[in-house]
Amino acid sequence: MPRSFIIIILFIIAVIFLVACNKSGVTKNSDPCFGTTASFSADVNPIIQTYCNQPGCHSPGSFNGPGALTNYSQVFSARSRIRVQIEAGLMPQNATLSTTQRNKILCWIDSGALNN
Repeated sequence: MPRSFIIIILFIIAVIFLVACNKSGVTKNSDPCFGTTASFSADVNPIIQTYCNQPGCHSPGSFNGPGALTNYSQVFSARSRIRVQIEAGLMPQNATLSTTQRNKILCWIDSGALNN
């Protein structure tokens, strides 16, 4: 066999090996919820109360979007809408959440939105 043919075969095998090893999809480092445990009371509720439960937005008596977001029941009921709005970067309306704040809310919702 010619040497160039062997080199080409080895190159193809190496490429296949590298691609196969990286096809696992999401790695631990690229998953925003990896290692993130979000608690409603410690993580999510303070963000909601600071940025969302504001006059003219989602304070008591509000009819904006899902309405008031003043307690766990209201936030839990609105979790799907909250997720869509936060993921799209549309909420909070007059502020910007940090990546950590955003991930805390999204991961909490994705983990079942427990009252913890």
